[in-house]
Amino acid sequence: MTDLAAIKAAARKAAFARRKPLYDSATAAQAGYLSEVLAGYRGVPLSGFMPIRTEIDPTPAMAEAAAHGPVGVPVIEGPAQPLKFASWQPGEEMVPGAFGAMIPAVPSFFEPEILIVPLLAFNRAGGRLGYGGGFYDRTLEMLRGKRPTLAIGFAFAGQEVDDLPLEPTDQPLDLIVSEAGVIDIST
Repeated sequence: MTDLAAIKAAARKAAFARRKPLYDSATAAQAGYLSEVLAGYRGVPLSGFMPIRTEIDPTPAMAEAAAHGPVGVPVIEGPAQPLKFASWQPGEEMVPGAFGAMIPAVPSFFEPEILIVPLLAFNRAGGRLGYGGGFYDRTLEMLRGKRPTLAIGFAFAGQEVDDLPLEPTDQPLDLIVSEAGVIDIST
């Protein structure tokens, strides 16, 4: 294991430990600011995510957005590959996908222009510590090579840290939304 890999592994372990009590005390209004942000992008194709373990839950905001345009969820096709995005509607039949995240039973794929990105930790510069598979970094690089693509990190405010172990291949977030507000990286 390289020094950076060991540093990232330790940072992930600490981030999981920080996130658990935030999840345990979360309220039903945790996606309120996310809904406000997405209201400014009505009709723009977007992807959220189906929360697993102790992730913050974006599905209320996704359900609102689905009334105005295409909404999807990520599908992991395999190691070292970009994500694909399957169309999603509230109440749709879902089945377990890779790593336990739910995906539509009968996927229909599209390319989103906005990605709501899960994470373990973030900083105010738009840095993100993910789970280590590189799926979102590869996917954002691919999508941003085709068209402007907005990456919105969605996390509990308490997941913010000052120092993140980042690599040149890590794709930056454009916004970070939490249950406590919105951080615009461009300001």
